[in-house]
Amino acid sequence: MADDNKVIIPIGPQHPSLDEPASFTVTLSGERVDNVVIGIGYNHRGLEKACESRTYVQDLYIVERVCGICSHSHTSAFCMGVEQLAGVTVPDRAEYIRAIVAELERLHSHLLWLGVAGHEIGFDTLFMYTWRDREKVLDLLAAIGGNRINYSVNTFGGVRRDLDESIFAKITATLNELEKQINYYLELAQTELTLKARLSGIGCLSKEDALKFGATGPVLRAAGVAQDIRTAEPYGAYKNFEVNVITHTAADVFGRTAVRILEMLESIRIIRHCIKEMPEGAILAKVPRRIPEGEVIVRMEAPRGENIHYIRSNGTDKPDRIRVRAPSEANWHGMQHMLKGEYLADVPISIAAIDPCYSCTDRAITVNSDGTRKVTDWQSIRKYGIDWYKKRGLDMADIRLERGV
Repeated sequence: MADDNKVIIPIGPQHPSLDEPASFTVTLSGERVDNVVIGIGYNHRGLEKACESRTYVQDLYIVERVCGICSHSHTSAFCMGVEQLAGVTVPDRAEYIRAIVAELERLHSHLLWLGVAGHEIGFDTLFMYTWRDREKVLDLLAAIGGNRINYSVNTFGGVRRDLDESIFAKITATLNELEKQINYYLELAQTELTLKARLSGIGCLSKEDALKFGATGPVLRAAGVAQDIRTAEPYGAYKNFEVNVITHTAADVFGRTAVRILEMLESIRIIRHCIKEMPEGAILAKVPRRIPEGEVIVRMEAPRGENIHYIRSNGTDKPDRIRVRAPSEANWHGMQHMLKGEYLADVPISIAAIDPCYSCTDRAITVNSDGTRKVTDWQSIRKYGIDWYKKRGLDMADIRLERGV
């Protein structure tokens, strides 16, 4: 305890309320958050650099693993970029199949988040209900692509597998079941006084602040900003039909909950429309192995928000540079502002409300204002880690790593 009666509490990198490693150094005045220092960067996997030494086809499998929940979103953005560079037009049927899988993935992601949110506030019944319903979506994705998480539906020029009437019937039947449950969750959020009281007025990020900090997805739309790439910059099948952008004015955790529940109902409507209007024809267009020289930026709407992929080609079968800006990377910037003034008990659900993905956010980038470059070797990284932990009372210098590092 400091002299000014403030208490510093570390949360993470390993903590029961965190599914992935992050560090939150919270300074409290009583039970209120006075300040918080957010530390991420524990999950750097080097995927972008790995892509530069492999072919575009090999990179497709790497990009799919940027995030397990949004795997289709990342391969969609990557394929769209390569297709634009190659000047390839994707068949309409393939675009509609991509849209169906994208909306199923949105259902999967939002149901997962709703369950996690319930768990964070001690409402484990909601957690079990929503994850039970999530299993039905995962079964559909497994039936379409063969896997529950990385479905591998996308490929350059279209999709790997066609969908027939039997799978359409299965999707329709499952959506009918899910629609009833999601309407129940919507009614629960609107009428259950304890739930509404627990989520309202915390993790606040006003419209002005959401725009200031560059928030995206449900976090931005819950602040009343009708921003959705599916309508702002339509791509694929979304060019052919209307998407209702879901917004809310609460600008807090409750607003983000309502937006996600309503977005699930909109995803069901879109999937039904795509099945009804499914075009006939091919599902794949030919794409050259060597991609013409150029660069492209692709934006698309992932479940968590705007997903950006940058690709620079040098005319070979390997990219010169790939950069991924996942939605969580944008939503982290407003987190400190959201947490200030909150009760300590509200910190876990306020963090969870942006639906953070640490592994698709973390990067290792050194930016020097004078334009110089610096190469950081393994020994320097280890020394930095030892010094970092030593400031927090842990001496890691005696730990020996393999191969004499």
